[in-house]
Amino acid sequence: MHDLNLLKNTIYNLPNAHAFEQTAMAIFSAQAKHNPVYSAFLNALGVNHKEITTLNHVPFLPISFFKTAEVVTGTWQPQAIFTSSGTTGATTSRHFVKELNLYEQSFSKAFERFYGAPEELCILALLPNYLEREGSSLVYMAEALIKKSKYGLSGFYLHNNSALIDTLRKTAAQNLPTLLLGVSFALLDVAELLRDFVHPNLIVMETGGMKGRRKEMIRAELHDVLCRGFSVQNIHSEYGMTELLSQAYSQANGIYHCPPWMRVTARDTSDPLSHIGHNQTGGLNVIDLANLYSCSFIATEDLGKTYSDGSFEVLGRFDQADIRGCNLMAL
Repeated sequence: MHDLNLLKNTIYNLPNAHAFEQTAMAIFSAQAKHNPVYSAFLNALGVNHKEITTLNHVPFLPISFFKTAEVVTGTWQPQAIFTSSGTTGATTSRHFVKELNLYEQSFSKAFERFYGAPEELCILALLPNYLEREGSSLVYMAEALIKKSKYGLSGFYLHNNSALIDTLRKTAAQNLPTLLLGVSFALLDVAELLRDFVHPNLIVMETGGMKGRRKEMIRAELHDVLCRGFSVQNIHSEYGMTELLSQAYSQANGIYHCPPWMRVTARDTSDPLSHIGHNQTGGLNVIDLANLYSCSFIATEDLGKTYSDGSFEVLGRFDQADIRGCNLMAL
């Protein structure tokens, strides 16, 4: 645990890929020893963590463990417990967070990397299903970004779409740089109500998820409808989930880019311990160094492709996997 406490001051300042790999291996060693769930998983696989010397051989913990166990490294009292939204009757995930500052640094630094200072954006959050429950990491992030904005029009919107449209028209009239962050079904509701709307300085970012409110749509169809409704050229997307403390962002065409402390690889769908090359469809694995005190090596239930420049795209879901509300659209 001493090793992890030292690493938390370095994970957001990694100079190169070699430093990422060194840090990831140090985290793996600590989590393999001090995370009971991950340790038991490794033991069940017959893996001796001391024999793992490269990232290519590190096993990824199935994300479903966050639904059935407390995935924690060390012994401590959490400052927060983030929970997934899930669908009606579904078991939700729980992410125990030792230090909220780790999460705050992660989302702040990643956001600034892709979008600049949140102070310079009017930030409008359309997250009705997340606001209606406790423990949403997305709401926590959005609230923090909104508080940093220098624009008084920034804020959350629940079910009053007419008020949101009125605010959008005000920001358009003033040519304010505006970010509209919203869950997919709610953005579609607003897009269908807009008439003769043009905003010269608007970013629309979807966080995915129909949550059973509307028919599932493929990404291209969803983005086409939103582009026409909001009169923008591209729809941005955020790839994040309860089980991760970091986010990747897409600024066009559903191609996501990670911050330097996050990496996405792909595995063979029939072999969870395998790795496949770029441009091949497989299950997505995420290395999130910000998950310092939970587990940094997560096998998601998403299907996708990775590319040689470190980017990736999400193509759908594994069969039998629950449809999750955070940035997933079934194909």
